[in-house]
Amino acid sequence: TASLLLYSLSCLLLDCLLFLTLQINYVLFAGNDQDMYQHQFLELRQRLLYAEKENKKRSHELSSALDEIKHIVLYFLCLPVDLKLPMHLTNLYYYLPHLREYEDAIFPNVVIGQQRTGVSLVMGIPTVKREKQSYLMSTLRSLLHGLSEKQKNDCVIIIFVVNAEYVNGVAESVKTSFPREVQSGVLEIISPPASYYPDLSNLRKTFGDSEDRVRWRTKQNLDYSFLMLYAQPKGTFYLQLEDDIIAKPDYIQSIENFAAEQSQDWMVLEFSQLGFIGKLFKSEDLPLIVEFFLMFYKDKPIDWLLDHLFWVKVCNPEKNAAHCEKEKAKLRIRAKPSLFQHMGLHSSLSGKIQNLKDKDFGKSVLHKAHNNPPAKLTTSLRIYQQYTLENVYEGKGYFWASAPVAGDYISFTFLKPLKVEKYLFRSGNMDYPGDILYDTTVEVLPADVTVRKVLVGNRSKFNYTATKDGYLKIGAFENGIAEGSIDLSVGEILAIRLLVNSDSPVWAILSEVSLLIKALLD
Repeated sequence: TASLLLYSLSCLLLDCLLFLTLQINYVLFAGNDQDMYQHQFLELRQRLLYAEKENKKRSHELSSALDEIKHIVLYFLCLPVDLKLPMHLTNLYYYLPHLREYEDAIFPNVVIGQQRTGVSLVMGIPTVKREKQSYLMSTLRSLLHGLSEKQKNDCVIIIFVVNAEYVNGVAESVKTSFPREVQSGVLEIISPPASYYPDLSNLRKTFGDSEDRVRWRTKQNLDYSFLMLYAQPKGTFYLQLEDDIIAKPDYIQSIENFAAEQSQDWMVLEFSQLGFIGKLFKSEDLPLIVEFFLMFYKDKPIDWLLDHLFWVKVCNPEKNAAHCEKEKAKLRIRAKPSLFQHMGLHSSLSGKIQNLKDKDFGKSVLHKAHNNPPAKLTTSLRIYQQYTLENVYEGKGYFWASAPVAGDYISFTFLKPLKVEKYLFRSGNMDYPGDILYDTTVEVLPADVTVRKVLVGNRSKFNYTATKDGYLKIGAFENGIAEGSIDLSVGEILAIRLLVNSDSPVWAILSEVSLLIKALLD
């Protein structure tokens, strides 16, 4: 277009020079052949008018081309200052042409996040405000439950909040419940601009679904696509989850082990048999997968579309269905037992009850046994049925009590003074990950009163504070877990106490107690 414009300008310039030459000749030689020069003038005037018209046309084409270049550069180079990680762009504009009118529609609002990249595992959790009950906090507790620091440093969990009006409430809850994970970058919260979604009215109804259900599943396909594209550059693998699941202990290690065992090329590893839960993808495959989803996002649910993609990739129309399934099984490999279980009852679709369970998940491990020293156990909490404190301390079950209030306690008084080197208290379990101890401190009662006084006065070294009744505060519950070491300078202790400092909104489960005595290590 630019070359054509230059050509038009050069032609126009030559015509102007010719016009000046004719004028001079007309003045000098008009008397000899006036009719001839008059004819040439008219002809040249027509050429000038045509050249001017063509020049305007080429100028308009060049301007349009420059606008298109500017539009592309804007997306690839001129990103918002606070957005360091753009989405991997595919042919979004072809499948969602309305996006051409909204320059920022493909970029999420990052509400919480440290823009963590270069991790091994990215987990995506779309969440929506439900009419009856939210499961998100329980899901996050289950996913973070028992992760090592190394695992936390090598993953990122992206919470994709579908409702813009709901995102601030989710952000506050997450920051309150998981401050360390937010600060370190383990947890990230994003939401899509409203302009990302096309008009979803008047969708074609298929498979006997109602208009509301068709709209719900169509929007869900777009949600998954947006989340996958945002997650794609962040890590090596992408794990698709939902906001109403629980995870088995050591699920990350199990995923790593299973992926390493695969000798053939695969597109998805399935760690749950239900819907779109627990599906692991290679991040490098996500652009292709999302593009396929966007081709047919109005037509079918996303798990069906994924199966069709495998059909397109490997099935031979000239062979039977059994051969097709065998070929698809090479791309879609199922792991057993399942690592994730669906727990939600109320669907994100209004009025829908979804009591789905993965039969391959097996029974939940609800407590963990340890060999603890003999002790007298007391608590001010009201115990629920047979779930006594002795259960968890002796490794026979778990302790369960009604919602604690400020001042409630759980106490372990040893039959003789002991040197306790390490402690671990885990609240909640896989069935009830939300029943954890909030705002609860771990305190010890030294056997030697003089030692207690020295420790309280020497804060620079030990940083322990004393309670009015002589206990030393050595730790606190965080995300349902309290663990740590006790400085041996404290000496022998008579008791360990868990003290509740504020009223709790939930019941409390203690599923693991481990007290490591120095004598056992010597």
